[in-house]
Amino acid sequence: MDRMFDLTGRVALVTGASRGLGKAMARGFAEAGADVIISARHEEELASAITEICAGTRARGAYFIADMAQREQADRLARQAVAKFGRVDILVNNAGSNTPQPIDAIRDEDWDRLLELNLSAGMALCRALVPEMKERRWGRIIHISSIMGLASKEGRHVYSATKAGLIGMARAGAIELGPYGITVNCIAPGPFLTDLNLSGLSEAERAVFTERTALGRWGDPVELAGPALMLASAAGSYITGATLVVDGGVLCKTF
Repeated sequence: MDRMFDLTGRVALVTGASRGLGKAMARGFAEAGADVIISARHEEELASAITEICAGTRARGAYFIADMAQREQADRLARQAVAKFGRVDILVNNAGSNTPQPIDAIRDEDWDRLLELNLSAGMALCRALVPEMKERRWGRIIHISSIMGLASKEGRHVYSATKAGLIGMARAGAIELGPYGITVNCIAPGPFLTDLNLSGLSEAERAVFTERTALGRWGDPVELAGPALMLASAAGSYITGATLVVDGGVLCKTF
């Protein structure tokens, strides 16, 4: 059973991994034996994160500065990753952000930036990295969506639209890439203790999310590492086109 989760010899690229969910998933991959490449916008955070991610493991680590809201930087990241370790077997499109705005106050620049960051960057990385995955006839692509892609709340028009788009992209990708041994899935996290989630909510809103979960608490980022590892390894080899909800029971608690 241990071999089902073994990533020895694999190379994983995780975007937005200098902290939070991305960092936790990257650490999980390193512990499972994969070499890990991470990206984010700030070098100081990246340098510290990759040291922590690889500490106590045999994993090789690397980081690249990239603003995924800039298409050319997403394309450059793909080239840099392949040049560094010769391949990318596992791609986790995790970079994303949220700018809550009411529908009649959405600014074009915010819509365009979030669309590029949350959705289009993932397309760009897939487009660049899939050809070599197809040649090797093995690959794992994981889009980090959100329960906001399956439900929503006030002011989350752009965020929900982009996160729902990732779910659609995963389904289409699964159909197209399945014959090449490549799986494409989404993870839809719920309320996790990350800077992105906490910064966009008031204390009252945080309490509401706590009450909305079946478990009565927010998730720790490390609790996303296991689901990501399953989808990235042989353990998830027959799962594709799926959206794995990891939300502490928010969506099941209707009443």
